[in-house]
Amino acid sequence: MNYLQAAQEITDVVPDIQNELENNKSQNSYSVIQTFTDCIKNMIRQNDRNLLFKSLQKMDEIYKNGDVKLKNAVESTFIYSLDNFTTFCNEEYRKAIFTHISLDLQKIYSKQIYKHGM
Repeated sequence: MNYLQAAQEITDVVPDIQNELENNKSQNSYSVIQTFTDCIKNMIRQNDRNLLFKSLQKMDEIYKNGDVKLKNAVESTFIYSLDNFTTFCNEEYRKAIFTHISLDLQKIYSKQIYKHGM
């Protein structure tokens, strides 16, 4: 999957994001994942669990099926931002979020956290 296919799949889950994706002048893997990450951040803040959990599942699918650029974008944009997004969530909500993230992405998250803390 390339970034154009990822953008289409994201739009299927979150139709409201289409304008943002289309209006982005520099469309590439990083810009698509950054836009989706920002959208997920807003879902977390608004406690929109249903759409959030579907979006987290889609992020996992993009990571699993994406090309190298998409995988790198997910790791460096979404995973890197995840701790910042969930810092102010209560423990129950934070656990719910992380249970909807694949084990592969959780492992990458853990590596980043421990590596960053060194």
